[in-house]
Amino acid sequence: FCGVCGGVCEARSAGHAMACTACGAQHFPRTDPAVIMLVVRGDACLLGHSRRFPNSVMYSTLAGFVEPGESFEEAVRREVMEETGVEVGDVTYHSSQPWPFPSSIMIGFHAEGLSDAITLDDEELQDARWFTRDQIRDPSSHGFSLPRADSIARRLIEDWMSA
Repeated sequence: FCGVCGGVCEARSAGHAMACTACGAQHFPRTDPAVIMLVVRGDACLLGHSRRFPNSVMYSTLAGFVEPGESFEEAVRREVMEETGVEVGDVTYHSSQPWPFPSSIMIGFHAEGLSDAITLDDEELQDARWFTRDQIRDPSSHGFSLPRADSIARRLIEDWMSA
């Protein structure tokens, strides 16, 4: 329904817009930004395992939604601190990718870890660990797997590995 007059809306532009049948107002979908980040400290990167992951041994980059009034860099620092207790310094933009949840986009970053100790938020993550480049090169022999090759999470990891 229309947010201007309450009239019935119809999909337009293959569902990318809604048009009010009463007042003609056009409405466009909201986009909710989420940050996804690879935290690096020395020769290791921080990866987490969520209970929601389809693969029971997959470890991936950390991620979370941007709060209203928060910059992307602030969101990176807050999410990492909330989920793992690791303090973050420099944050640099890497790339972005549409996210398969409706109306979302993932904005990817590399971030500098300033501390080693992990204090896990077990509501967000089941586990989090620092992984060395050697472990990332051969994850199966170390008992874990990485995210899918077509994901921004994997791209963040692989670009760090090739640096």
